This record gives sequence, structure tokens and C-alpha cells, in this order.
Amino acid sequence: MTVYSKIIGTGSYLPARRVSNDELAAELATKGIETSDEWISSRSGISARHYAAADQQASDLAVEAALRALEAAGKSPGDIDMVIVASSTPDFQGSFPSTACVVQRKLGMANHSAAFDVQAVCSGFVYAVATADAFIKAGMHKTVLVIGAEVFSRILNFEDRTTCVLFGDGAGAVVMTASSEPGILAAKLHADGTHGDILSIPPNPAGSPASGGFLHMDGQAVFKLAVTVLEEVATEVLDAAKLSASQVDWLIPHQANIRIMKSTAKKLGLPIERMVVTVDEHGNTSAASIPLALDLAVRDGRIKAGDNILMEGVGGGFTWGAVLARM
Repeated sequence: MTVYSKIIGTGSYLPARRVSNDELAAELATKGIETSDEWISSRSGISARHYAAADQQASDLAVEAALRALEAAGKSPGDIDMVIVASSTPDFQGSFPSTACVVQRKLGMANHSAAFDVQAVCSGFVYAVATADAFIKAGMHKTVLVIGAEVFSRILNFEDRTTCVLFGDGAGAVVMTASSEPGILAAKLHADGTHGDILSIPPNPAGSPASGGFLHMDGQAVFKLAVTVLEEVATEVLDAAKLSASQVDWLIPHQANIRIMKSTAKKLGLPIERMVVTVDEHGNTSAASIPLALDLAVRDGRIKAGDNILMEGVGGGFTWGAVLARM
């Protein structure tokens, strides 16, 4: 019997603090940084974002999303035999334990399930789903909890209005399990390290901590590369699954910029109405953006059993990838 992996439950969590463009503009004005709701929304499509509380870490957001995904799947933490967390803002920056191990502990999982982190920035969730799919199909694991969780507000330079207005915090999760029915139909992952400098966190130069350590982005370069690779990788997974774009029920791109998202849909010949959009309320939540959007569309009834969904993302590294799944 052919073994497939299938998403059987979704969950998400947003921190309580919602920050509108107007509120953020007012805060930035106290630092002498000028911006406005019109300036932000016209360039990105973002109207608001959520920020984690001072005592919340990526693992805390991840646990909340995981509990909701487990409930939706009808599973308990003890049913999980692998935890994968995609994050660029782990609990222990540059150290250990992994955020996945922290999540495992906070969920009270005493079954010694495998647990590890994936770091592919905004492509992280796609990378993690593809990894879980491979483990399940190989028969090494049966039920995998995949989480994208970020506290990007901690790595933003709030004196750089070109980046600090774009990002938010949040977490999304899915439960994947072995199935006799097709679930993940195809997955393709790519990276090109020669573009690593266009989206990165440069190290702090010695003796000048204020001049580094924050997110840096060449917005024009990222935009140009993103619109190209998103179309290419979408075509790859469709070809691999022997499906046409017209057979995609829902497109869930990484929620970075509404212009990139619309460009991708247009190139694929998909109407905007078949694209899930959360960037307006969430901002760019990096590895959390796709599972946040997926959970929203599942819970509001747009995504139904049997629907074909195309999830794709691009991120620093430079990384990109796509997963085509049947719900």
C-alpha cells in the first residue's frame, strides 16, 4: 500500500496586542521617524500586525497554535512522534535547546518523540512540511506536529521605517499523519546562497552594537527575485503532481507583500479571489505566515476537504519552496 502524508488538523495563534499602522506611526514619530497608514498600506497592503508580550517567546506562541491544531485533528500530545518548528526567532538565539524541544516540554510530551528546528526564514514552514512528508512516507514517523512560530518584533530596527513596519509575530501549526489517501501531492525546495545579503541579520560589529544585529532587507532585490522564483516553483510542483493551475482551489503564498502575492497569482492565471490574504491584518510573520493563513481559511470554511491548496514561500538565504496539498 502506498503511504501518503496528510494534513488532518490546523491551528494558529496571534499575540493579544494588535498594532495598527496609525499606532505604529505615532510610536515611530516619537523617535523622529515619519511614516503613515497610507505610506505603509500602499506599499505593502499591511494595515496592522500583532506583537508578542515581553514575556512571550516563540515557543509560547507555538504551543498555543499546536494545542489548537491537535484539538482540530483529534489528537493528544502523546500521539505525536515528531515535532518540527520552523523559526528564525528561536527561544535561544544562536544557542540551544531547540525551540522544538522547548515546545515538546511545554506540551508535556513524555514519549521521547523526535524534535528539531528548521531555519529557512520565510520559507521555513514549507521546508518543514516537506521534511515531515518525507519522514512519514519513509515510514520513520507516523504523526508529525509542524509549527511555524516567530517573534520578529525582537529583531527589528525601529529606526528603519522600510523594514520595521512590515513584520509581526504569530504562530501556525498543522498535524500531519500517515494516510492511504493522497495528501501532500508534491513538494519542491530550493536555495541560492549567493543572494544571502539581500535579506539577512548582519552581525554586530565589535564595539558598535547599535549598528548591527537587526534585520536588513534590500526590498527591490527581494521583490524582483521573489516574483520570479514563486512562479517557477509553483509550476514545478504542479508539473510534479500532474495538475494544472486551474485545478488549484486555493493559493496560500507567504504573506510578505500584497504586490508580490498578486503578481504570483496573475502569473499562474489564478483569480485573486482564490488567494488567501492575511497580510493586511498580520503583516509579514515569516515562517508563521502560511500556517496562519491556512488555519484562518480552514476555520472560516473557505478550504474544504478535497480542496487542492498551493502553499509557497521565499525567505532569506535565499530560500524558496512550494507544497501542493489535498485537504
